Amino acid sequence: MIYLYLFITFFEIGLFGFGGGYGMLSLIQGEVVHHWGWMTTSEFTDIVAISQMTPGPIGINSATYCGYTAVKNAGYSAPMAVLGSATATFALVLPSLILMILISKMFMKYMHTHTVQSVFKGLRPAVVGLLAAAALLLMTPENFSTPSASPWQFWISVFLFSATFYGTMFMKINPIRMICYCAVAGLLLLY
Repeated sequence: MIYLYLFITFFEIGLFGFGGGYGMLSLIQGEVVHHWGWMTTSEFTDIVAISQMTPGPIGINSATYCGYTAVKNAGYSAPMAVLGSATATFALVLPSLILMILISKMFMKYMHTHTVQSVFKGLRPAVVGLLAAAALLLMTPENFSTPSASPWQFWISVFLFSATFYGTMFMKINPIRMICYCAVAGLLLLY
């Protein structure tokens, strides 16, 4: 039964996840952590980190890891969890595949009409909002700690966050390099 719920959940996320993988993260977290309780916020954060570091789109990678973790946490074996990965990944990609096939010809024909341009003007702020929601949903005590519980971890986390933001935004450091720098810093400072 978990496979049906995985399919429906990730199909809906794929259908309404405008803005790509980062825009989907808040939807995925809302469903797999808060709605279904398939994993903890900490597990989801680890999944996002792994999805970011592995090749491929972050939304698809997250769906793959979430499908595996959800089935594994439900008590199934590893081969069954791999089936959960495949189910979540296929369900996430399916709406885009169907929609792209249906609208590809029509889009080229009507791309410059006022109605289509208005739709895209309305979607742009929604995409920015989904990206901001994804960032804010990951700013939790599990990721940053709190000043009262672990001041060292909290301030190191805030510093790494700030350094990464500044490095990628203003110094134009490659995000992959920033991920590697922060991973090394995390090992040295928080281990």
